[in-house]
Amino acid sequence: MSDPRSALIVDDERDIRELLTLTLGRMGLRIDTAANVGEARELLARNPYDLCFTDMRLPDGNGIELVEEISRNFPRTPVAMITAFGNVELAVEALKAGAFDFVSKPVDINVLRGLVRHALELNNSERPAPAPAPAQHAMRLLGDSPAMAELRQTIAKVARSQAPVYILGESGVGKELVARTIHEQGGRAAGPFIPVNCGAIPAELMESEFFGHKKGSFTGAHADKQGLFQAASGGTLFLDEVAELPLPMQVKLLRAIQEKAVRPVGASGETQVDVRILSATHNDLGELAQDGRFRHDLYYRINVIELRVPPLRERTGDLPLLTGAILTRLAGHQQRSAPHLTAAALEALARYPFPGNVRELENILERAMAMADGEAIDAGDLRLPQAERRAPAPLAALPPAQDHDPFRPNPGPFGSPPPANGAPAGNGDAEGPLPSYIEQMERAAIHKALEDNRWNKTKAAAQLGITFRALRYKLKKLGIE
Repeated sequence: MSDPRSALIVDDERDIRELLTLTLGRMGLRIDTAANVGEARELLARNPYDLCFTDMRLPDGNGIELVEEISRNFPRTPVAMITAFGNVELAVEALKAGAFDFVSKPVDINVLRGLVRHALELNNSERPAPAPAPAQHAMRLLGDSPAMAELRQTIAKVARSQAPVYILGESGVGKELVARTIHEQGGRAAGPFIPVNCGAIPAELMESEFFGHKKGSFTGAHADKQGLFQAASGGTLFLDEVAELPLPMQVKLLRAIQEKAVRPVGASGETQVDVRILSATHNDLGELAQDGRFRHDLYYRINVIELRVPPLRERTGDLPLLTGAILTRLAGHQQRSAPHLTAAALEALARYPFPGNVRELENILERAMAMADGEAIDAGDLRLPQAERRAPAPLAALPPAQDHDPFRPNPGPFGSPPPANGAPAGNGDAEGPLPSYIEQMERAAIHKALEDNRWNKTKAAAQLGITFRALRYKLKKLGIE
């Protein structure tokens, strides 16, 4: 029979030591206790522990220093900080020092049990290896470049923590896939991963979507509804495009994160939730906070650990590996053999700046597979935008157009369209009939606007300078859905 899991409790208050000993003992753990830093060091030197709890203020030292010491000398021992109720600043400081998580006094037993389960899951050597990530996840994180090696190392470190992580990166770099990988490699892998695009929820429905509501709490509330926090309890809540949250919602989100509790709309009391928060945006959240467009306190709360995902142009050496994986996956979906890129095609990709990053690379290769003759994809098949058209003028600069046909022939802002045969554009007339020429411009402009706005059609229409009705008409006409 294997030895029981063990925990060390460091606190100068006897009542806290007894409460934790009783609770963890009932969970089958062997418990040692220490009343100060000195006793804790002696016990750590003699025994391995699967988990440690330490108070912030101890008679002979600082709990933060003990957290740093345990993280440095016993990296496989998750350590949680015990803090005074509402002392969020010290809790954040502990997380930055390497604490796995924190628990506030008075200790909530249910929160404590959840924390212990996640901590033990990290060091459960009997747990089978997690299943390989889906092909799309693995493909987005492929690469031998120094930037990707550093990213994978950082993910492995932050996955062992419960600290909030802020994922920073341009559109299309794979921020959600990084968040999924953190979840899958951590102690919450068995729990749910709930992604939410904060820019896609109407402001008037946000509180209900995040926290849930009670039947009859407002018009249309015909039954109790679980919110995103409750749905993610025991797992991870990923807040994508967190910069899109309106300021009033930021206040409520901050309280939910700090107190680990939510109040459904129409409810008389709060509900405890056990959720790890990961967030992401392609904007500079620090700059938004400086400008007053994002709350400083929420920014510091969700940005305990900042993780930057490199853009594709900083790791062009990964292109052969990435393109091979993408083409193999696409070919599998189409039940055909995977094509290969010529040397000229790879060189063209290496020169291209990829404003849409890996997502754009996928789109380029999928289009090239359809356009190429045979099993080789050449540079012309890629149909990469020309240098002068990498930053086209917004369609709002064009003369006003009617709803029935918002894109009037005016190639000026676009430069020359990509020729049908993939040859370099010249100063002469475009090859092919005029309707095809115009359709290519429309399709490219609409695709870019949709990708820029994460396929939010209302925002894409505004960027294009047309009405939502006009955009719907064009999407149907061009078969873009």
